This record gives sequence, C-alpha cells and structure tokens, in this order.
Amino acid sequence: MRRLPVAGLLLAGLLAAAPAGAAPQWGWLGVRIRDLSEQEINEISQKYGLREGFGAVIVEVLKETPAEAAGLRSGDLVVAFRDRPVVDTRGLQRFVGSAVVGDAVPMTVLRRDEGRRPVSVRIGLMPDQVVAERVAAEYGFFVREPEVQPEVGGPRPPATPPAVAGIVPRSRAAAAGLRAGDVLLEVNGRPVATLTAVREALVSVPPDGPLSLVVRRDRERLTVSLERTRTP
Repeated sequence: MRRLPVAGLLLAGLLAAAPAGAAPQWGWLGVRIRDLSEQEINEISQKYGLREGFGAVIVEVLKETPAEAAGLRSGDLVVAFRDRPVVDTRGLQRFVGSAVVGDAVPMTVLRRDEGRRPVSVRIGLMPDQVVAERVAAEYGFFVREPEVQPEVGGPRPPATPPAVAGIVPRSRAAAAGLRAGDVLLEVNGRPVATLTAVREALVSVPPDGPLSLVVRRDRERLTVSLERTRTP
C-alpha cells in the first residue's frame, strides 16, 4: 500500500492557461481540501476496493462558490475529474487548472452512506485575493500584515510594510533563504507598502517563476530570488 502524506488545507484551484502577456487565470471550485490519511486509505480500500484508496477530501465548501452551487459537501471524497482518477490534492488542483473557466466539468465523489455520486461543477474564476495567497503558497511562503498596537490615548501608528508569516519546508522560498519575519519591500520590482499592494503584485506572477523579492531583515536590505520550477 502506498503512503500518502496528510496535507495542509488547500484551496482547490490552479493556474489555467493564459495568453502571453495576459494576467494568469485560475480555475476555482471554492473548497478547502486535504489528502487522505493512511487509516482513511485502508478503510476506503476495504469498503470500495483497492482502486478507491485515493482521492482528495473536501474539508469545507465555501459560500457562494461553484462547489456550493453544484451541491458538493464537506466530507465528500473527490475520486475522479472528467473520468481521470484524482490521487491527491495536488492532482485535483492541476485538473481544475487545466479546465477552462465557465466549463461544466463532470466529477465523481464518494459520499458517506451514499457511495459513488456523479457531480457536475461549472469552473469559476478564482478571486484575486485568493489568487495572491495561492501564488505565494506555490513559492512556499505566507504573508501577513504586522500588527502594530497604538499607545493608549496616542496617535494611530503609521502603516508598516507586510512581512513573511511562514515558510513551507523544502519549498523554493526555503531554498532561496527567505525567512519568517522578513519585511517585504518589493515584489518583482514593484514597491509594496501594504498587504493590498503585495496581493496586487502577486496576482500577475506565474507560479512557475522566477520571483524576485526585496526584503528588510533586521536593518539589512536583501534581494531574494526564488527560482523557476524545474521540469524533468
């Protein structure tokens, strides 16, 4: 039996093809998903057969999304997308990304006490804010806006640039030496004084790189280059 690691929650969507020079478009289901645990793989394999011991578990269906409109539910296990097996969360994300926004796509889910069910989902366009989060996650980092507390009775503190909240182990961000706490100053040459500016800059960045970040670490200004995805 192969082993699938339990993944963190992911938004189901990945980059869809876009014309040269155009902003990338991201397919969107509007669900949070995770990989199966080893125990779940064994249970599903015993109940439905070995070939069913895979898939992506829907943890949450977001409101007013294509997934909600299609009747997908929390706990559904997505096992096929256009009759192609869904092995894990990354596989589902890639399938969503290859679909054209607006397409009605057949999917198969395993639903507790109901078994296999066909579902048709019309692929939506991912909101810009979520696109920015996904792009950052593809490179292996997360961004937050520093929380600055004003003094009691004092003036409101000036806005401070957003900072890196966390780094994904073994990611391109980790390999490039980006660190949690680094304050973002530029994204691909664009100054970013606010979290909104970071998101606007990331929306137009393709996830296969490269990505150049200028950060402030302690009192030092550094340029961190996140390399392009390597293909076999």
